[in-house]
Amino acid sequence: MDPAVLHECLAAAFAGRMTFPETVGRMMEAGVERYDADLTRLEKMHYGLDASTHLEPMPLAEAPVVPVEFTAAGVQAAIQAIRDRQIEYPEFLRRVMAAGTASYSVYLNGRKAIYIGRNGDFHVEPFPGGR
Repeated sequence: MDPAVLHECLAAAFAGRMTFPETVGRMMEAGVERYDADLTRLEKMHYGLDASTHLEPMPLAEAPVVPVEFTAAGVQAAIQAIRDRQIEYPEFLRRVMAAGTASYSVYLNGRKAIYIGRNGDFHVEPFPGGR
């Protein structure tokens, strides 16, 4: 797993230069199996197929405090807005946080993301065309 590739993926996503499908492709090429985004600490931990790990800080300005109440509908609305390219990644993060997401995990080979609230409530989102 190449930390420089992971850093560039995150920087490009924050700058609006790389979409989620492009990021997933680059990460898979770099040997990433999954990653966890901690929205309380604003950190993303990547896990490689070779059992390596890499931590990247998430440079999110104006991050909201994650409320206790989790609303799956709010998470789904943020996902749809970013898929439709109405918003970019920083705004997506703010919206899923406002909907109560404290963390999310993305399983590249499993083709899904799981958004988790502070009390363990969750929403599973398959990748488009995923299982």
